[in-house]
Amino acid sequence: MAASNVSRKYALITGATSGFGYEFAKLFAKDGYNLVLVARNDEKLQELAADLTQTFLIEVLPIAKDLFNPSAAAEIYSETQAKGIVIDALVNNAGQGTYGLFAEYDSDRDVDMIQLNITSLVCLTKLYLKEMIARNEGKILQVASLLGKYPTPYMSVYAASKAFVVIFTEGLINELKGTQVTVTALLPGPSDTDFFHKAGAEETVTYKEEDLSNPAVVARDGFEALMNGESRIVSGIKNKVFAVMSGVMPDSALASTMEKKMRPSGEQEGRSHITHGPSIEERDRIDAATGNTDGDYQEHEDHVHTKE
Repeated sequence: MAASNVSRKYALITGATSGFGYEFAKLFAKDGYNLVLVARNDEKLQELAADLTQTFLIEVLPIAKDLFNPSAAAEIYSETQAKGIVIDALVNNAGQGTYGLFAEYDSDRDVDMIQLNITSLVCLTKLYLKEMIARNEGKILQVASLLGKYPTPYMSVYAASKAFVVIFTEGLINELKGTQVTVTALLPGPSDTDFFHKAGAEETVTYKEEDLSNPAVVARDGFEALMNGESRIVSGIKNKVFAVMSGVMPDSALASTMEKKMRPSGEQEGRSHITHGPSIEERDRIDAATGNTDGDYQEHEDHVHTKE
């Protein structure tokens, strides 16, 4: 480790190779943080680490772990412990959804989503939060979703998992009163990432017909809220309006609204691809490696799921 970097703080970011995670990595690097970057693909992690190291003159530790695996969170923590790295900012960004009627797709996808979106997030939070409390210093960003405010047909489990993140974060904020440790929930709306592709949701009204948020803007909003110690940030004016609506409309009406947004689009034209470069690269790599152009993948051999 370079001597000039010894005193720098470290940020740990999951899901770091595309989407919001990639943008978070650049923001923290620009702010002078050393990084621990977590994602599934080691080759892409190494490329990103080399680029950030050269551009920002920081230390970057890439850790290739699959957070669908129950042991991954503890393994990540053990690796940072073994290297004597103190995590000053934790960004729980990794997450996935699955599109379809709950009763019709493989239940293994629900188990995987719960493991990734809830269990791994909770485990990483607990492991690093204990250290932050002991130091009375630290920041945690939990990437939730605007869908965490809405019952969402066709993505019922995903929305519920993000509602957990929102409520979990609020509980922690209350528990941490009187400390210098802060927890922030970021609630993005539909964004120009590979999320819809991995979820198998590219034919929805939302994807085909609506504007998508720029991942760089969403990450900047989350980063600034985290640094300011805010409890929650909804990125984007339109999304802020929807968030307010969720507090005044009955759940049945919210579910009906979301059903219209998540049903298959009748438009023959419409969006057919995303524009966020790192997310496009990840999609192309996935498709080339697996030959599967329809939905999610997992790289470990004993776990391969596709959209039903």
